[in-house]
Amino acid sequence: MRPAEGLISEPEQAEMIESIRNAGGLCSTRKLSDGSEKVYEINVTLFDALKATIQGPDNFHIPRFLCSQTIMMSLEGIPAFYIHSLLATPNDSKGVEHTGRFRSINRKQLNYDEISAELDNPSSSHAKVFHEILRRMKIRGQQPAFSPNATQFTLHLKPHFFAFWRQSVNRQQSIFCVNNLTSKKHKLQLSQLNLISTDNWFDLLSEKSL
Repeated sequence: MRPAEGLISEPEQAEMIESIRNAGGLCSTRKLSDGSEKVYEINVTLFDALKATIQGPDNFHIPRFLCSQTIMMSLEGIPAFYIHSLLATPNDSKGVEHTGRFRSINRKQLNYDEISAELDNPSSSHAKVFHEILRRMKIRGQQPAFSPNATQFTLHLKPHFFAFWRQSVNRQQSIFCVNNLTSKKHKLQLSQLNLISTDNWFDLLSEKSL
């Protein structure tokens, strides 16, 4: 939480911490000079951290998590996946009990046969996340605009969206990455992206023309 100080307001930090605790996360605290305690570290798997919002649980756990990973792999640079994010690992509470350390919650020791069985089960969260991330990684690898050296600009759209623009080094391909960070549908006029009307545009994830 230390890096968030000055960037996220105290009330927002408190809401986030409460949401993480509701998701089964554990918080490490430090004692201040006045004797009060302040959270300096939250321990939770990212998959479980995103199963709800400050408004509570909803039906967007997996889509929300996939959105977080898609943003990461679309940004400038070379993406890297933490194994427990790639496999959608939930909190390892037993690991915490065994070691007595909060950080063990996100460091589960995986069993090859068990995780293989989960990945072969199409209805499991592990399989849904793992195979969809692989699909999106393959799509990403085929786009020149996602080169580590490709241009990136942040787009200022409605508050609902986190968006940025990538353009290939040779300027032959442009990709607009638009992510809805809410639990509701929101319309976005293509004119807001200043798309060139004479070009053909389509959604990389759904493969539908726009």
